[in-house]
Amino acid sequence: MIKTKPPLLYFSLTVIVIALMTLFGPEEKSLGSNVRLVYLHGAWVLAAEVAFIAAAIAGLLGLILRKDIFHAWSAGLGRTGIVFWLTYLPLSLFAMQANWNGLFLAEPRFRLAIIFAVTGVLLQLGLWLFNISWLTSLANILYIITLRVVFSSAQNVMHPPPSPIFNSGLWNIILFFVGLNILAWVAGYFLTRFFLDLQPKKE
Repeated sequence: MIKTKPPLLYFSLTVIVIALMTLFGPEEKSLGSNVRLVYLHGAWVLAAEVAFIAAAIAGLLGLILRKDIFHAWSAGLGRTGIVFWLTYLPLSLFAMQANWNGLFLAEPRFRLAIIFAVTGVLLQLGLWLFNISWLTSLANILYIITLRVVFSSAQNVMHPPPSPIFNSGLWNIILFFVGLNILAWVAGYFLTRFFLDLQPKKE
């Protein structure tokens, strides 16, 4: 009987590939090689948001169709999202320090990111303890809606809109960033599979 490799191994291997890819990312005129941290930080937070949105969509399908499989995916994706969100915060600090020679901890969007990180961890822990499928799905829907509404009205200081990468006109940077995002989503998929495997099987 052939044993399948555990999802956590594939997740770890994908993260290693992402790290190696980031090391050889294209430089930028003003930030030089330090811009690679910005690429990684951007891809990581986008992966977190994609996971949160996917958790909400799965949760909505679970609530409408009353299918446990969608509730399970909502739970797994919500946990994946908070892992990416938490690990994006130190990446953001590294990017600040490397590119702007200091930590601007009072930056509005970073401050909100910390608030949502703490809230998200407590929420996911509570949902895991209660283990009520419909409640998990509903909470994941409300979480991403609240996050997007709050961030849509947040002041931009170090995150000027529109996207500096996609509006740079530099296709080597744009394609590299897209590739980094795809790999981050792949890592998120394997992490979600890991969380799904941790859930108790129903008889």
